[in-house]
Amino acid sequence: MADAPGAAGLQTPPERFLKFEEVSRRVGLGKTAIYDLIRKKRFPAPYKLTRYASRWSEREILAWIKEVKDGFEGKKRKF
Repeated sequence: MADAPGAAGLQTPPERFLKFEEVSRRVGLGKTAIYDLIRKKRFPAPYKLTRYASRWSEREILAWIKEVKDGFEGKKRKF
C-alpha cells in the first residue's frame, strides 16, 4: 500500500489548494471561461474557505487537465 505511512517510505503528499490566478495560468483559461465551465459542471468547483476566499484542489485541477489532454487529438477541444 503505497500511500500508507511508512510503506517503503512513501506517502501521499498533502493536498495543495490553489488561488484563482494559479488555476487560470495552469489551464490557460480566463475567469469567464472557468466560471462558465463550473456552471456547466465541466470544471472543478472551488472550495469556499471563508466568505471572501476560494481555493481549488490541485489534484482536481491536474485530473481535469489530464482528462482534457487525453481527449484532445488536434481538434477543437470540447470541455
